[in-house]
Amino acid sequence: MSNKCDLSKEEKEWVICHLLYQAPPGEFCRVFEDLCILVQDDDLMRQEAAQVCAHHNKNNFTLVRIKGTNVLVTRYNDVGGNSFFDPKNKFSFKFDHLSGISNKFQLHRVAWDETELWRTALNSALKAYVNSHFPSGDCSVFRKKLKNRQIIVVCIVGHQYKQLGFWNCPWKGEWTFSQIPVITQVTGAIHMQVHYFKDANLHMTICKTVEETLHVIDPAQLAIDFVKLIKTEDNKFHIAMLENFQALTNEIWRKILQRQLPVTRTVINWNKLLTNQSMKANISSCEVPLSVLKCTV
Repeated sequence: MSNKCDLSKEEKEWVICHLLYQAPPGEFCRVFEDLCILVQDDDLMRQEAAQVCAHHNKNNFTLVRIKGTNVLVTRYNDVGGNSFFDPKNKFSFKFDHLSGISNKFQLHRVAWDETELWRTALNSALKAYVNSHFPSGDCSVFRKKLKNRQIIVVCIVGHQYKQLGFWNCPWKGEWTFSQIPVITQVTGAIHMQVHYFKDANLHMTICKTVEETLHVIDPAQLAIDFVKLIKTEDNKFHIAMLENFQALTNEIWRKILQRQLPVTRTVINWNKLLTNQSMKANISSCEVPLSVLKCTV
């Protein structure tokens, strides 16, 4: 009896998108390449991956190196058509999410108004903090307009990608507040994700939301107070995370794992297992049952 299961185009699209959306930060390209081998349809893969990759890059504040400076790719500086604006150096660029190639650079004139003055002061103070606490990270301050109100958006990223060490850990902070006099409400979110994939496949995601108020006196004072707030909340998050790890016993770890490790704790030799199976020489020709592909990971 044949195990062949031909998938329709719609089913293939669903599977491709479902798996790509689950790609951990820093591993999208590797997941994409593995899927290309399995699907063996480059046109379909690129068609489906383009939109998912764009969402992946913007959601994770991907850093792009352009002319000796880092630029964050986010939804806040997306100007449409896969183009993004760098508020610090005042230029836009077109970004290919799959290849990571930037081109079509264009300078822009930005009015030096009150909002830009506040944005620049915040960016300078924040940059100093990020450089001292996130050596491989960066930050950017954006200005947006919402219902005639000027909104300041702060994005911080501190990714650590250690593929050779079998672990990746992205850290990002996202903060917003209105440019209004006297007192403003600051809302923020700190997000950290860890993926360990040596002899296992462990994922951990930790999030924290923050709401605080800050006095709005002048750009310099607001910048100092804002950086103090972020530093305080980052430290609280870090300390609480370490304390929770230390409180977890081995028994608790086994219970909270979605898929418990084998009782024998023996590492499975997948290469030996595959060799012992009667498989075809070309592994890409093996069909995987649709029921397996559609299981929730």
